[in-house]
Amino acid sequence: MKILIVEDNRELAETLVHYLKQEGYLCETAYNYQTAEEKIHIYEYDVIVLDITLPDGNGLEILKQLKQKRPDEGVLIISAKNALDDKLTGLNLGADDYLTKPFHLAELNARIQSLLRRKRFNGSHEITVGDLRLNTVTAQVLVKEQEIILTRKEYELLLYFLSNRNRILNKEAIAEHLWGDNIDMADSFDFIYTHIKNLRKKIASHGSTSNIKSVYGMGYKFVAE
Repeated sequence: MKILIVEDNRELAETLVHYLKQEGYLCETAYNYQTAEEKIHIYEYDVIVLDITLPDGNGLEILKQLKQKRPDEGVLIISAKNALDDKLTGLNLGADDYLTKPFHLAELNARIQSLLRRKRFNGSHEITVGDLRLNTVTAQVLVKEQEIILTRKEYELLLYFLSNRNRILNKEAIAEHLWGDNIDMADSFDFIYTHIKNLRKKIASHGSTSNIKSVYGMGYKFVAE
């Protein structure tokens, strides 16, 4: 899962990145309004952790632009302000949750997980597609109730497909989601084929009728047969 942290306090932002990476998230940062605005127009995220008060703009304006562009994207506002007006304005603009500084990192993680369950998995921590079941808490993947062992990237790739099981995903979107904006420096996306091939093989080896299918000229889609 990919998170954008919009926070002008670099020390706090780095603390959040360090903690959330340990929890298994891919994190990107924006330390000001301009960078945040650029990122939301170029990339997609599972959750945006958004500080309202930025040195060069208002975080609520970022929220407004984001919800106009991608209304389903999850947003958790963090702010030192405890004013009711700020909270209500953010929620009315489409924010999903609000956390007042200072907060415990474990609470932030719990709020993010809750947001993801609501947004992606209908409130559940388990995703079942065909004969495949994935638990987002334990990171366990079962095919016909038999566990398959995946690498970190294979698990993230499968979770991305299951979270977007009604969409065709092209290799650029897959690469950007799994590796973040650093992927812009890659010479090619050939490594995506290797990860998909290995994941397909592991799923098929357990006799699953569900798997990642190629859609000619467009990309890939997870199909439950």
